[in-house]
Amino acid sequence: MLQVTVAYSPAPRQVFEQVFDVAEGATVRDAVRASNLPLRFPQLDWQAMEPGIWGRAVPWDRPLENLDRIELCRPLLVDPKVARRERFKKQGARGTGLFANRRKGGKAGY
Repeated sequence: MLQVTVAYSPAPRQVFEQVFDVAEGATVRDAVRASNLPLRFPQLDWQAMEPGIWGRAVPWDRPLENLDRIELCRPLLVDPKVARRERFKKQGARGTGLFANRRKGGKAGY
């Protein structure tokens, strides 16, 4: 028997996490089916989500190893690059905040 963890975050700051045993040779899909996730979130289309083990994307048919942590990732709501640009715009002029002190002869902005 292998001990695995299935983790899913339905909303920010909320985490569903279940630790249980599966048979050797079980896949990521088998483990998610064996967990309480489909019963706890019946409206969730978990098969359309991207699975990962310890933060790295894996296919659904990947065999599991002992102590694997399966994570189901929600799609991003905002592109991280766009979010960074928006935060920079709110920061104000380049002469304040992060870029206030620059070394002599250094480029503006970095």
